[in-house]
This record gives sequence, structure tokens and C-alpha cells, in this order.
Amino acid sequence: MGEQQEREPGGRHQATPEPTVTLSPSAELPAMGEDELDLLRQTGRSWAEALRDRRNVLTTLPLDPGLGRYRSPPTPTRFGRFAPVEMFRVAEPGEPDELVATGPSGEAESLPGRMLARIRRTILGPPLTSAAVVHERMRKLVALPVLSSDLLSSVAYGPEAMLTVLALAGSSALVLSLPIGAVLVVLMIVVGISYRQTIPAYPHGAGSYIVAGDNLGRRVGLAAAAGLIIDYILTVSVSVAAGVHAVTSALPGLMPWTVPFGLLAIAVLLAGNLRGVRTSGNIFAAPTYLFIVAIAVLVTVGLVRAASRGFTPIPPEPVAATRSTGLLLVLLAFSSGATSMTGIEAVSNAVPAFRAPEWRNGRTTLTWMISLLVVMFVGLMLLIHFDGVTPRADQTLLSQLAHRTFPTGPWYVLIQAATALILLFAANTAFNDLPRLLFFMARDGYVPRRFLHMGDRLAFNNGLMALAVAAAVILVAFRGHTESLIPLFAVGVFLAFTLSQAGMVVHWLRKRGPHWRKRLTLNAAGTLLSGVVLLTAAITKFTEGAWVVVIAVPLLILVALRVRRHYDMVRVQLTPHPSRLNVARPVNPPSVAETSRRATGPEKAEHRPDSGEEEGPQTGEEPETEESPQEIWHLVVVPVERLNLAALRALAYAVSIGQPVLAVHISPSEDEAARFCQQWDAWGDHVRLELIVSPYRAIVAPLACYLEALHALRPDVTLTVILPEIVVRRRWHQVLHSNVPRHLRRALRQLPGIVVTTVPIHIPHAGVQRTK
Repeated sequence: MGEQQEREPGGRHQATPEPTVTLSPSAELPAMGEDELDLLRQTGRSWAEALRDRRNVLTTLPLDPGLGRYRSPPTPTRFGRFAPVEMFRVAEPGEPDELVATGPSGEAESLPGRMLARIRRTILGPPLTSAAVVHERMRKLVALPVLSSDLLSSVAYGPEAMLTVLALAGSSALVLSLPIGAVLVVLMIVVGISYRQTIPAYPHGAGSYIVAGDNLGRRVGLAAAAGLIIDYILTVSVSVAAGVHAVTSALPGLMPWTVPFGLLAIAVLLAGNLRGVRTSGNIFAAPTYLFIVAIAVLVTVGLVRAASRGFTPIPPEPVAATRSTGLLLVLLAFSSGATSMTGIEAVSNAVPAFRAPEWRNGRTTLTWMISLLVVMFVGLMLLIHFDGVTPRADQTLLSQLAHRTFPTGPWYVLIQAATALILLFAANTAFNDLPRLLFFMARDGYVPRRFLHMGDRLAFNNGLMALAVAAAVILVAFRGHTESLIPLFAVGVFLAFTLSQAGMVVHWLRKRGPHWRKRLTLNAAGTLLSGVVLLTAAITKFTEGAWVVVIAVPLLILVALRVRRHYDMVRVQLTPHPSRLNVARPVNPPSVAETSRRATGPEKAEHRPDSGEEEGPQTGEEPETEESPQEIWHLVVVPVERLNLAALRALAYAVSIGQPVLAVHISPSEDEAARFCQQWDAWGDHVRLELIVSPYRAIVAPLACYLEALHALRPDVTLTVILPEIVVRRRWHQVLHSNVPRHLRRALRQLPGIVVTTVPIHIPHAGVQRTK
């Protein structure tokens, strides 16, 4: 089927909050611009010249394309792949004149197929219609734990990462943890306030990518996106690895099962998020609140006990020094401790997931998150200092603090369980944000457009599965060792932070709204502090693994630019233009009398669709006996996704056959159907069009069932289905385009009386000019 139109990034945002962009299924088929509609009008005039007075011949169909004469659904033949579900309903009076696919997608007839469908339904839940996207939003009390789980859980390993570096200089260097922690608190507040300013200025989500791209250029925006992609993938790996480590700290016998447990946790997170935003939020909210309560109890009891001894610190255990204390060591400890801020950008990336008003609810939630982070981080740092705990290989700092604070009773187990749960489910933040980032990048043409597609539960299934697979590969490669992953983690996180804050500095310089100098100063401070962490982490941890990120970011940018280059070429090749269409010659379809004879058949006059008689579905099986040209009556059907050059060529080929032609458009929503009608009207409505609204976003199953219904209505009519298909020269380009034509051919191959023809549209290599 044809490709969607490109959208240019940049210049879309205002200084004041705008209506938030809805991440809807209709994004796969964006509206045409006025220039494109003008081209369609010119093309339509060329078609009118070519067809002249023969339009009635082409539009006189041998059957009713609206299936309006059915009182019950057609019975599939034994060749059918779909069970007899009621797939369509006819529009009621006052509704648009279109069919609506009432079944989710159709179910397989085989026993294994039905079993798989039931398992899928049990795990994921029933499918949601496209109209439900406005209800799949999170309220603040659900969004807080879902989006803050990554941020708040980082206090379980951020302070430990900082102390592990300081311990290299011996026990005496651990006293530096408090002043370094104080600087980190300042960084948290500055960056948090900066993102508070970003939310109303850019309420569309995907914050760092959009902000950097709009203000610093598309390559800088792609660098921020690359940092976010690495951030989210490593968030899953680090969080799951840390969660499993918390479990094995309490139960050392489970240490050999670290990697299998981590993979199981990723699978559970994937399944939960495939159920949709609202459902996954309700599932994964409890662990975050449990962790907040557990840390609050731990810090409160620990500080009360420290107060009972006059806040006198307990001397830490002696640690042998392997490095001298210096500026480089302090900077390294600072950058390691800064991992306590990972996830602070989550709200700005997920603003569309909030209930209206989205930007205001998002900003409020971010304020709560920053406040909780600062309180928890300060409390834990003070408790670590007063209790004199030091990093150990066999036990986490939180486990040591819990042991000392609660030597008996159930509280130690509760704290460890809460820590393990939030670390495991902290990855849920990445599962919420990365698919949305990929959605925006796909909309701009930098990643495959299949990341625009919403699954049965209105989740971005392709983005979720890509994240799960990438995180699982990294987890296995590093054998679940958190310490090996953190050096990679910090660079990607603070690259996005730095570019986002720098973009906001340019934004205020351009917009200069109320209090813009104060806002610019805050963002400049955030840029400076985040940049220090980024450079320190990249330099000091380069040999420890950060080199992977330093190399990966430019590679991701290069790949994104190559993908965009290909989509730009496809857009140019598929843009309709009269000079490219060879339709100036008049077409010569059969005469009206011949078409009427074929529409009724020599002995089937009683089945004319306009005769007013009731006609039900054809039952039973009739042998395929068409052995001569006189026994074949045609209807040419052209599925049209978008009126671009691919669709117009398929329609031109269909018209050239000289038989009645029916165009069919499958739309995921009423809004998109209305947009397509605008394109069709601009072109000129030269052939009959049937609109089918597929509220569950399926394409292949509704179209196959519709064609089967047409064949059941008139088994004596041969349906010739003409599919436009993009043909690319490079193998890797295939993943950038839809597989719908191939899947549709496979589905229709099983149906009798249906012939499938492909009209290929060849896309040349970059730099190859089209021959006009």
C-alpha cells in the first residue's frame, strides 16, 4: 500500500501552552497539505480528460459494495481463514455512509489459532477501539508512581555508586560524600525546575528530542534522541539488574539465577505494558508507593536513632586506599552519584499520557517527583554518613542500612522487598517513554514508520518489543552486573539533559516571554551542571564502557539520517503530479450494454442489486468452472491507503483493464476517514469508493473478510484485487515499509474467485533521478 506523507519538524511550538498533540492511530495517515491537494486536483483533471464520458461504465458495479442488502454476515467458504464473526455493520441513518468493522480482527479457524487467540486475549485483555485513546490517560496519582519509579528508584544505587568511587581513596575520603551530595541536590533542583519550564513550552512530549531539534537543529535533536534511546534501554537493564541484585543480597543462594530472573522481569514488564497505558499504570503503581513508605520509615527511624546519640557518626570500616584523593576522583564520584537523577525527564517526555489539562497535570506531577527525590536522597545520604556504612560486594548499602536500623522483625524483609520491586518495575518508566519517543521520530521520518502503529490495547507494541529485546540483549551480555552498566548509563542520560537545557536557553532567547531572563538563567545553570557531568562521565569512564555510548550516539544519528533520506526520496517519488501520469489517452472500457450484461449475467437478471429484492448470503460451495472468457464477469478492487502516486498508478492500471472498478479505503477512525474523503474529493471521485472504518486498527482481516463478503454476494463475479506495493533496491529498506500487501496476498490466496495482482512502484537508490 502507499506510504504516508512526511512531516517536517520544527517551528510547531509556542511560548505559551498549546493543545497537546494526541498520539492517535490516525498519525499513520497524516492529512495532506494544500499543495498536495492542488496536485491531486490537477491530476484529477487529467483523469477527467482521459475518461471523458466513460465514467458511468466504470462505476456501474455488478454488486452492492455497501453490503447493505445483508441481514446476516456472509458465511465464509471452506477456504476462508477467518471464523464466521459479524465483521461489518451498515451505517445507521444519520451516520456516515460507510461500513464499520465491528469485529476486532477475525479469528483463526484452526484449533491452535483459537488457542493462541485466547492466550493473547487473557494476557493482553480485549482490544480497544481507536476512539478509546482519549480515555487511555493517567491521572496524577497513577502517573506519579509510573513515571517516577525510575527517578525514585535511582536513590537505591546512585549514592552507592558515588561511595564506591570515593572508597577507592580509602575510608577518609568518604567524608566527601556530604558536600558532593549537596551539589547533587542543587543539580536536581535546577534541572527539575528547568524541566518544569519545558513542559508548558513543549507540551507535546518527547521533550529533549523536540526541544533540541527545534532550537539547535535536527542533528542536535537526533543526538538528544540517541541519548534518550540509550538512556531508556539502559534504564531497563540497570533497573532490572539492580532489582535482581537486591533479591540476591537477601537470598545469596539465588545468585546463579540472576540473568534468568532478569529476563523474566523484562517479560513481565513487556506483557503489562502491552495491556495499555492506563492498565499498566494501575498494575505497576503499588511498588513505587510501597518503596516511598519503606524509605520514609527507614530514614525516619534511622535519624531518630542517630539523634539519640547526638548525631555522632559511627566510624566507617577501614577501607584500603588504591587511589589518591584528587579533583578527578571527586568529579568521577560526582558523575557516578548523578545517576540518582535518571528519569527526571520522564514527565516532559510523556505529557500526552496525562489527563487534560495535560501540561498542568504533568508539571504538578514533576514537582511532586522532585520533592520526593530530594527528601529521599538527602535522608539516605545523612543516614549513610551517621551509620558509617561502606560499599560491599556482597550486600547493597540499603540492605546494610536496613540491617542496622531493623536488626529484628519484618521491616528488613519489607524494605528489601520494596527495593527489589521498585528496581524491577522502575524500568516501567522506559516502557512508557521510549515508544512515545519513537512515535515522534517515526512521524518525522527518522525511524521506521511501523513505530507509529498502535496495537490492540492502544499501546505502541513495536516500540515496546524493540525496547524489551534490546534491554534483554544488554542484560545477557553484561551478565546482569549493575556496576558494568552504570558507566554506559550516565553518558546517555546527561547528553539528553544537556541538550534539552541548551535548547531551552535558545528558546527563551527567541521567544522572550514574561520573566524570560530568569528562566534563561535557570536553564543555563542546568546546561552547565549537566554538561560537567556529561564530560566527566564520558572522559573518566571511557575505558570502563562509556566508549560504547560515545560511538553509539553518532552511529544512531547516521542511521536516523539515512532512514530520513530514504523516506524523503520515497515522498518525492510518490508525490502525484500530472506530468508523471500517462493518462492523457482516452481509455476504452466495454460498452454500457456489455457492462450491464456482465453485471447481471446471462441467466441471473433476478440478482441485480438495484432490483429491490431481498438477497441473502450465498451458501454452499460452487465449483470454479470458468473455462472460457464468456463465463468470467469482473470487478476490479483497489485497496487505497493514501492517494499518492502508488495508489494512482494502481487505479490507472485498474481502469485500463476496462472493467468496473471499486476503490476500498480502510480507516482507523472517523477523523481519518473524513481526511481521506477530502483527498478523494480533490482528486475527483472518478471511480466508486467504499469506506470501511476499522476501529480496532486491523487492515488485512477486515479487507479479506470484505472481499469474501463481496464474493459471497455474487459468486459468479471474479474479483481482481490490485495492490500497489513499494519495491526498494536495498534489502534493509524493506523494514521501513509496510508488509500489508504481502500479508494481504497470503490471506486472499485461500479465497476462491479472487485474483490478486501487484502493481510495483520501484524506488531508485539515493541520487538516482527519475526518468520522466
